[in-house]
Amino acid sequence: MGEGKLKRVPYHVGIIMDGNGRWARRRGLPRLMGHRAGVENIRRVLEGCVEYGVKILTIYAFSTENWARPVEEVEGLMQLLSEAIQQQIDELHRNGVQLRHIGRLAGIEPALQEQVRAAIELTKHNDRIILNVAFNYGGRAEILDAVRRLIADGIKPEALTEELFSRYLYTSGLPDPDLIIRTGGEYRLSNFLLWQAAYAEYYATPTYWPDFDKEELRKALEDYARRERRFGRVLNA
Repeated sequence: MGEGKLKRVPYHVGIIMDGNGRWARRRGLPRLMGHRAGVENIRRVLEGCVEYGVKILTIYAFSTENWARPVEEVEGLMQLLSEAIQQQIDELHRNGVQLRHIGRLAGIEPALQEQVRAAIELTKHNDRIILNVAFNYGGRAEILDAVRRLIADGIKPEALTEELFSRYLYTSGLPDPDLIIRTGGEYRLSNFLLWQAAYAEYYATPTYWPDFDKEELRKALEDYARRERRFGRVLNA
């Protein structure tokens, strides 16, 4: 692992937290134990982001497609979210974390919806780091929801700009991610921040999410720091 201060740190990092099930299978454990280990790992990575100077962390926790998983696994994931809020929200609040939800609350049990809303309300004035939890989230669903709201608000086609459209996304008011990290060895965006990640740098690692610690995070940030961000332009040599 490199030492010293990073020369350039992404302001906003998104993470596709993949590999929990395979992590558990390699250890002869039920898949839900892998998800539990993955939830516990969020704290380590969040601490690393604060230490390295990342200001926004967006984690892909549960996609709109994940509802198709076995009922027991889905129920277990919902229970894990509820437990995480109960057990960690006070500490997150003390440490200056602002918690946000991106995705649809519809379809989630009312009691869990209320937990999410209460956690958001409690932490809304914190400014050390923003933690966006993408739960019941899908990039295509987000774009459709934005279009529906634009139509409902009577926005004329000629008035529509990229900036205006971005204000109708779940991430309204936040800058787009600079870096998208995917653990678990896959090379797909998997419906994550499709609009916002248009010019994000992408970093994939074979490390399963429960093993993605501060050292692995630093490797990703160091890789990002070495890249030239062109945004479609030709930079001078």
